Amino acid sequence: MNDRGADSAPTETVTVVRNADVVAARQLVRTMAQQAGLSLVHQTKLVTAASELGRNMLLYGHGGVIRVRVTAQDSRTGVWVEFRDEGPGIENVELALTDGWTSGGGMGLGLSGARRLVDEFDLETGPRGTTVSVVKWNR
Repeated sequence: MNDRGADSAPTETVTVVRNADVVAARQLVRTMAQQAGLSLVHQTKLVTAASELGRNMLLYGHGGVIRVRVTAQDSRTGVWVEFRDEGPGIENVELALTDGWTSGGGMGLGLSGARRLVDEFDLETGPRGTTVSVVKWNR
């Protein structure tokens, strides 16, 4: 999945360094989802995924940047969200995407749960950081 940079819609950015920033990003995602015409159910799924991914970015990546934009492809409209940090990366992606696995004290549903809640999910990770991009399409 690319960053959908060809879209004409502006990209909004939230720098995440504390919990309040995750809340602000979640509110921005909801606003963009409403603008894209997502149903309330799909808005809720996307906001939940954004909340999980934002918290993971803060906890494991020591903060980062969330970019959000309304996107279009063919006759579909949706919301693209990117979570980028400069943390240590995810050592074992397959394990991290397994339901119930956690490297912390959580329930182990962050990455795997977020992936189920969106229509497109892309994860790139290495020793210089992790980038997760998601898209939720209007149905």
